[in-house]
Amino acid sequence: MSRLPPLNAVKAFEVAARMGGFALAATELGVSAAAVSQQVRNLEEYLGKQLFVRTGNRITLTDAGLAIYPQTARALNDIAAMTVRILEGELRMRLVVSVPASLAETWLLPRLSELLHLFPQIAIDIRVEDDPIDIVRQDIDLRVSYGDYHYPTLKAIPLVHDEVLPVCAPDFWYKHGNHDFDLSSIHESMFIHTNWGPNYASHPTWRDWFAKSENSAHPDPSRGRRVGLSSLAIATARMGMGVALGQRMMARADLEAGRLIALSPVSLQLGHPYCAFVSHVKAERADIKRLVSLLSIDTLSE
Repeated sequence: MSRLPPLNAVKAFEVAARMGGFALAATELGVSAAAVSQQVRNLEEYLGKQLFVRTGNRITLTDAGLAIYPQTARALNDIAAMTVRILEGELRMRLVVSVPASLAETWLLPRLSELLHLFPQIAIDIRVEDDPIDIVRQDIDLRVSYGDYHYPTLKAIPLVHDEVLPVCAPDFWYKHGNHDFDLSSIHESMFIHTNWGPNYASHPTWRDWFAKSENSAHPDPSRGRRVGLSSLAIATARMGMGVALGQRMMARADLEAGRLIALSPVSLQLGHPYCAFVSHVKAERADIKRLVSLLSIDTLSE
């Protein structure tokens, strides 16, 4: 077997790094702060590296500490998960998938359904949450995010680079539209605007779409319908409440079923692709590899 460091010392280091102090780590471990400090010193001596800079009662990770912490946390988390499975008799595979709210129902669920045909006994845990999350601490097997920059220590796999295009319900266009499909003639109160929140600036807007269409119109978001999720923009359009600049991969089923119609071939690509994030260890699991394959299908040309 490969040479292993003292595991009690490794555990003390991981908790101290995560909690940001020896006293807090001592509370979690049920020992004294001095005992935690000594265990960390044992690990430092074993590795021949200083892992923390100690300033009074405060500690900060050194470069060496930062280098080993992610792997240490993952290893201990995997051991803990294995222990729980054995103690609880959980012999079936369990897949924990984390996604933003917009992707959960319209995009992820159909692909998980396909996955269950191949792994019918797998236990699936779907978590809907915003970035950033602690993938290691929360025992997430696969995280789907917008952009490839959130989790630099994990393996990032590009899935799909989506685009937006104008969509609405057929009845809405019958009442408010025209034969030329000229969106510039639609009152600005009937445009649906997606507010991605303060952390995003790369998403396309109606102003961008009209500019690409060589049209000077620019509907004012304050006078239209505004929603906080891309999936909600699709649902709002489906209900006949206006014209949405909808993401194609989310609108695809509604477009094929005739619940929505595309009003123009002009589309705009999102600023970033959607990516899957997995640990390098879990990336080779059969269920995760198959799910990544299903999520990587080009939804824009299916």
